This record gives sequence, structure tokens and C-alpha cells, in this order.
Amino acid sequence: MNNETAKKIRQRIYGHGRGWVFIAKDFLDIASHENARKILSRLTTAGTIRRLMHGVYDYPRPSTLFDAPAAPDPYAIARAIARAHGWTIMPTGDTAANILGLSTQIPARYQYLSDGPTKHYEWDNGTLTFKHRTNKETTKLSGGTALLVQALKNIGESQIDNAVKNKIMAKLTPGEIKIALREAKYSTAWVYEIIKELDVKRRDVCIE
Repeated sequence: MNNETAKKIRQRIYGHGRGWVFIAKDFLDIASHENARKILSRLTTAGTIRRLMHGVYDYPRPSTLFDAPAAPDPYAIARAIARAHGWTIMPTGDTAANILGLSTQIPARYQYLSDGPTKHYEWDNGTLTFKHRTNKETTKLSGGTALLVQALKNIGESQIDNAVKNKIMAKLTPGEIKIALREAKYSTAWVYEIIKELDVKRRDVCIE
């Protein structure tokens, strides 16, 4: 382990900015896995980064309310764990709705479908649950489309009004909505109809 390697790892962390959640494998192009772990351990001891759970760290954001680091993003933690194991994951249920800003309720258990085994991870602010994916409807969808489909299904057809649609429009880019229209063709019929309506709104905004 040399100072130049440690410097490169710090630069990558700083380059991603506050709030980035990472694992040793995110630095394998810079250092061996063992050296990366040692450097991350040293940075943790120095207070530069924070250890969230075994093998998972973040470069914490300062809290706007307290004189302490802000809570990390659960979705960022989930994605870091997925990278560590080579899993493909997607939020489901209340977790998906929360990420899209369609629910203000903070889940006690953050749930994700996964092509890996069913696993549970505890952290200070809750539990991450990865459930082995059996839902064929989501297997060929991109992350953005799968997130949208899962969030809509969690809310339910009768609860989706213009306010909900506007929130989705604010969260997803026009490109993501266009992709969702193409990919979600074989989703539940009413879900696809909602996505079609979002695409119409997207085109109307573009024309304006």
C-alpha cells in the first residue's frame, strides 16, 4: 500500500461527492481488494468516511438539522450491496413509491427484488430485505421502468390521480418515460395505460 494509491482512492471518493455509498470493489482498478479494504479502514478511523455495515461505507453528507452526519440513502446502500455480490435488484412496494416521491412514509423495511438469494441486512435506520425475484414481469425491464411499474402497482389503480402523475413526471426524465412506454407493454394492463398517459403528457410538455 502506498500513498499514491490512497490518494487516488480519496480522489475518487471526493469526485463522487457527499452521500456516495461504496465498497472495496469500486476501487479494484486502483488497488487490490485487500489494499482497498485497508485504505478504507484507515479513512474510517480518520473520520473521512463512515462504515455503514460490514464492507459498506459512505462519504457522509452533513445534516441540515443536527451537528452530525446525515443518514445515508437506503437505495444507495442497496445498490452498493448489489454491486458487491453481482446482483440485479429493483425496489418494490413502499420502497419503490418512496424513491419516486409518491409516498412520504419512511419504510421501516426497505424491500428489493433480487436475482440473488433472499437476504436481510440491518443498519442503524432500518432493514434492507432482498427477496429472490420470481416476478417475470420485471425481469426484462430497465431499472427506471421496473421502479415505475412497482411503484404504480403499490399505489393501486384507484389512487393514481393527476397529482400522482405530476410527481412521476417531476421524478422521471422524458427519456425514461419513453423507454418505459416501450418496455412495459406486457405489464399489467392498467399500469401500461397509466404509462401511456404519462407519455402523452411528456409529449405535450415537449411541444410547449
